[in-house]
Amino acid sequence: MATSYAQMMIERYECYGPIFRTKTMLGSDLLYMVGPEANRLMLAGSRQKFSHRVGWGQLLGVIDVYGDGLLTMDGPRHDEHRRVMNPAFAISYMDRYLPLMQRIIHERTASWLARGEVDIYEEARKITFDVAAEALVGFRTGPEVDQFRELFFRLLTLGENVASEQEYMERMAVLQAELHGMLLPKIRERRAHPTDDVLGLLVQARDEHGQALSDAQLIAHTNILLLAGHETSTSLSAWLLALLAQHPDYMARVLAEQDALLGTRDEPALDEIKRMKVLENALSEAERLFPPVAEGPRGVLEPFEFGGYEVPAGVYAMYSIVASHMLPSVFAEPARFDPDRFAVPREEHKRTPYALVGFGGGPRICIGINFAQVEIKALASHVLRRYRLELAPNQPLLQVYRPTGAPLGGVRMRVAMRERQ
Repeated sequence: MATSYAQMMIERYECYGPIFRTKTMLGSDLLYMVGPEANRLMLAGSRQKFSHRVGWGQLLGVIDVYGDGLLTMDGPRHDEHRRVMNPAFAISYMDRYLPLMQRIIHERTASWLARGEVDIYEEARKITFDVAAEALVGFRTGPEVDQFRELFFRLLTLGENVASEQEYMERMAVLQAELHGMLLPKIRERRAHPTDDVLGLLVQARDEHGQALSDAQLIAHTNILLLAGHETSTSLSAWLLALLAQHPDYMARVLAEQDALLGTRDEPALDEIKRMKVLENALSEAERLFPPVAEGPRGVLEPFEFGGYEVPAGVYAMYSIVASHMLPSVFAEPARFDPDRFAVPREEHKRTPYALVGFGGGPRICIGINFAQVEIKALASHVLRRYRLELAPNQPLLQVYRPTGAPLGGVRMRVAMRERQ
């Protein structure tokens, strides 16, 4: 089950231990740190010694492309901006998002049966982007969102389709201008008519000097939330459905849970989604095997010690998510699909804190984790109760990272009607 990149990282771990050094493309020192203790150090224990702004913002260029949003902020500035957004991502707030999610899922999957075969990854991308665009910003499914999603995808994959740095910068500027042209009217609309969605909360927010956020800051926050709000859910949704299709015995358990909770009713309520533990364990296993982000980049602000080494300030560091998830000392038979590892009494992820970090961890755990988990479970519940999915033959089923994860070539699945009991 391990991806080739995960296997490469595990081999380096086995050869060099939990910390090893390489170089960036520009020749700077880059450290990789592997394992739950490395995750704990960077996500919680000594997190003040590490900079998101330097890691995500500078090393991976997020600020240049998307602006300086929540992902790239450090310290009190991050905490204040996150405090403004927190109410819109609390689990209690999901009740208002769930009907929207279910409507979009229903609309987007209605044609699957007639088409016979679909790329689950591309279909999930349409669903998750539609949901994020409407829930967070107020766009409605249709040509406007399709254009917005296409612009986002072209910006995300721009580096794969250019021949020079100059061409990259020129095309990025064009795409950014188009995105800004779509977002600025939404910002003006929220300023005139405040709402309680995420963009509405940000428009109403004031800094310590009583000043409203600038248009550039609002665009940066929106970009990051839209990017994070659909990229991770897209990948995890596709892998969850692919894994269940490959493991019919566990699929039968998921369906039995669905029937027990819902009977003949069409859609679950939020409380029922929370109680889908068999499905939730499969989702955690998909997160472990195919994390949507391979590693967490940071800039080292203060010296620290790890694994017997003194690490100086000024270098780049990554905590390796893909390698941490494949350690046999933490997860028994890590290459095997085994969702029961997350169930009572095993709970392998709880026996070793910071073992499962697909959504990060600690005080800066992904702000959208509730949103993503509710959405993915709602999608899986809807699809699995209606359709029988079968993987199309002759496809690689390999995770690639650029830097977010995606199945190479997508995940093609044949769709047939499921006999309802």
